[in-house]
Amino acid sequence: MIRRLASSIIATAAIIAATGVQAQAPGGYYVATPLAKVEKTRMITRSTLWSQQNGVFVAARAPERDTVLCQLVARNVGGLASFSVGGKAFDAAQLDKCNGKAGLPAQSVAAN
Repeated sequence: MIRRLASSIIATAAIIAATGVQAQAPGGYYVATPLAKVEKTRMITRSTLWSQQNGVFVAARAPERDTVLCQLVARNVGGLASFSVGGKAFDAAQLDKCNGKAGLPAQSVAAN
């Protein structure tokens, strides 16, 4: 009886610990990391709501093209250090194109 109770407590603790770790990681189909700290915690690009989680902006899947969303976010936050879609990060050329909409030269992104 005591062994079962101990096993249940250990299993419950493991589930709670795993859930806590998941809550700390940014979750969303789109993940945008600004070049600099941004004070705003939410923003809207066209019809997409973005929220800041642990210094990055996340959003659910949206009807706009991925590149367009990246450009819109870069314009709103002043440039991006990284942008990923469904867990796949944009390469340097794609990110440069996004940051071009924010008025940043390509080499400033590579330097960060």
